[in-house]
Amino acid sequence: MGRILAIDLGTKRTGLAVTDPMKIVANPLETVETSKLIEFLQIYFGKEEVETIVLGYPKNLNGEANEMTPRVISLKDRLSKLFPDKKLVLIDERFTSKMAMQSMIAMGSKKKDRIEKTGNLDKVSAAIILQSYLEQL
Repeated sequence: MGRILAIDLGTKRTGLAVTDPMKIVANPLETVETSKLIEFLQIYFGKEEVETIVLGYPKNLNGEANEMTPRVISLKDRLSKLFPDKKLVLIDERFTSKMAMQSMIAMGSKKKDRIEKTGNLDKVSAAIILQSYLEQL
C-alpha cells in the first residue's frame, strides 16, 4: 500500500507532508530547499512506496492564476516525466499558509518559531493540503 505525498512549492523552500501507509493521517514530513526537491524525492521514493503526489495549486482569491501557478505546472510536468508510475493531483491551496499559522498558534508554537519560519509553516501547509485531498477521497 503506497503513501500519498503532498508538496507545497515555494520559491526558496518547499514543504512536504505524507500519509501513513493506510492513507488515514496527514503528517508534516520535511522542508527542503526548492532547488533540491527532485533529489529529495528520488531518495524518498527509493525508501518509501508513494503512489500519489498532491501538489498545492496556487491561485489568487478570485480563482485566477498567480505568479507561482506556472512554477507548479512546470513541476507537475517534470514530476510526471520523472515518476510516470505516480498519480499527480492538483489541489487548491488558497488559505493554507494562513490555516497553518493558525494551527501553529493553536498548538502553542512560540512566536519566535513562527517568525523564524524555518520551514515549520511550509510543512504544516503541505499537511493541510494533504488533509484537504484526503477529505475528498
